[in-house]
Amino acid sequence: MKFSYNWIKDLIVGKIPKSEKLVELLALHSFEINDLKKVGDDWLIDIDVSPNRMPDCASHFGIAREVAVLTNTKLNEKREKLIEDKNQKAKGFVKVEVKDGKDCPRYTARVITDVKVDSSPRWIQKRLQVCGLRPINNIVDIINYVMLETGQPLHAFDFDKIEANKQGLAQIVVRKAKAGEKIITLDEGNYDLDKDILVIADLRDPLAIAGIKGGKKAEIDNKTKIVVIESANFNQRMIRRASRKLDLKTDASLRFEHGIDPNLTENAIDRVAFLIAEIASGRITQGLVDSYSQRVLPRKIILELNYVRRLLGIKISKNGIIKILKDLGFGVLRTSSIKILVEVPTRRLDVFLPEDLIEEIGRIYGYERIPALFPQTVLIPPKRNLERFWENSVHDSLKEAGFSEVYNYSFISDQQKEILNYQDEELIELENPISSEQRYLRLSLIPNLLKNIKDNLRYFEEIKIFELGRVYKKLKTLEKRMLTGLIVKKGMKGFEEFYQLKGVIDSLLNKLGINNIWYDDYRPTPAESKISIWQQRKCAEIKVGQKEIGFLGEISPSILENLKIPTSIFIFDLNFELISQLAVEEKEFRPISRYPAAIRDLAVLVPQEVRVEEVLNKIETAGGKIIRDVDLFDMYEGEELPQGKKNLAFHIIYQADDRTLKSSEIEETHQKIIKALEESLEWEVRK
Repeated sequence: MKFSYNWIKDLIVGKIPKSEKLVELLALHSFEINDLKKVGDDWLIDIDVSPNRMPDCASHFGIAREVAVLTNTKLNEKREKLIEDKNQKAKGFVKVEVKDGKDCPRYTARVITDVKVDSSPRWIQKRLQVCGLRPINNIVDIINYVMLETGQPLHAFDFDKIEANKQGLAQIVVRKAKAGEKIITLDEGNYDLDKDILVIADLRDPLAIAGIKGGKKAEIDNKTKIVVIESANFNQRMIRRASRKLDLKTDASLRFEHGIDPNLTENAIDRVAFLIAEIASGRITQGLVDSYSQRVLPRKIILELNYVRRLLGIKISKNGIIKILKDLGFGVLRTSSIKILVEVPTRRLDVFLPEDLIEEIGRIYGYERIPALFPQTVLIPPKRNLERFWENSVHDSLKEAGFSEVYNYSFISDQQKEILNYQDEELIELENPISSEQRYLRLSLIPNLLKNIKDNLRYFEEIKIFELGRVYKKLKTLEKRMLTGLIVKKGMKGFEEFYQLKGVIDSLLNKLGINNIWYDDYRPTPAESKISIWQQRKCAEIKVGQKEIGFLGEISPSILENLKIPTSIFIFDLNFELISQLAVEEKEFRPISRYPAAIRDLAVLVPQEVRVEEVLNKIETAGGKIIRDVDLFDMYEGEELPQGKKNLAFHIIYQADDRTLKSSEIEETHQKIIKALEESLEWEVRK
């Protein structure tokens, strides 16, 4: 906003610094300065008044008050006494009707007769030009001058152009515009109005867009003899909406949008009346026409002196605090050794709390005077969040294994519900879903992960993703966190990815300190077998001890077909909350054996329904302690094999912790394993 240095200086009793020093002082304590420029014998100061200070500082009086406080001078608040014509009363000329006090909390009007419209004095013109306004005539220039001086927008109407009521009074109505109404403004703009726009009207037409722009109908011209001065207060939100809707920004709308003190209307209108009487030879009619629906009174705040010290980190004397508050215009109603009762002037719309007062004290005292000190307190570390700790461990482990994390919405669609055979009694339906794609809370992480695969498989040969998130079940209103991951690779054989995923799970759980992991047959109930998402004979329950913590397996081909996914998908689905309970940080140290390992391969022909886990269990049981590890490296179900059979090939690693194994000992154990496998009549070890 633009301000005149000479004007500010005239509003202060005492000497103030030169313009360059003054802007430095304002920048240090009050506002940022955008520009300082010489204009004739004056200086233009462009001040970036912050939004919260617009109500009291969007005026020369407001900035002069700040300068007076910072320079230890006084604000010149002396006002000339109005001389009113006792033979003429304002209420005998005009009547004001405000339709809604919320839209217009206060509307103040004065009437001035016998005015002589002419050019305004040179001193007014110069000050308006410094602030970027164009002089028009003495009445309009005085209106603009007082707005820049006090911060209160005003407007002048030609009395003779306002429609009169039955009593012969000029009727002013503050109301919302009617549908289809139009107005031509002073700058020849043509605007369509609606019910969201507040107008000042007479009995027939709008005279002005309230708080924004005057209309052409009651414009002041050289023939004007009687003027009606408006000084009002409007709902700031309504003015803001109307200004945006009409794409019309003015000095008045800028001020009303940020709020103005309703008690300012009277001071401003009296100042206008005095200047018109002095400059335009007008006669001021007696009294005001004032519609003030609910009087705004000063707020009171209790300020604790110890709180000032704690918040600012420095002790300011009680007298020093009182002086700063009084200089800023705050009232000090009562004091004690520990508290001050402060009265907030109604122009300070931004001050509600003790913290607001302390901010004012701090900036005037000078933040640069507050020494920088380290905090003198004991920093207590926050309580450890074990859930977050294990969550991070899971993220790290899976990312190290080449998985990427995904984040999906917690909703599924009608289509996903149908494809995955979910039942209504299981799902929680939203009352007001955004769309049919987000109608239900997810029962599992799997549906959206499958959607991720469908959307991305055409771009990648291999996808390894996981998600950790909440799922929701209607029965018993269950909510829990699940960890789900999957592997998909174009043209994959199936068993390779199954055991690759099994290795990922083993590694993950071992890093979380979870032992005794084993895989059990998945035995669905008759009801589950009809709607299961898993491929039969290619799914296992993951257990720790006797606790089931999740599932590992291949997604049913029928589901993939419905989703139009052309390749197999293997998924693990783990109960993360249960994993968090089982996880421990303690790790058992097992030194690497210093003795060499020996590897023997073994192939066994078994019926197709035999699970790999059954074969592994027999090998490990028969081999005893010297079996270090057993890995499946091939599975074959070709036409060359007997019907209903499959070939499983294993690497068996033999190693002892305390000695080098002899060939005879390894051979003896190997034969023991072969014998144990061939105890099953339909199993044949291939030699």
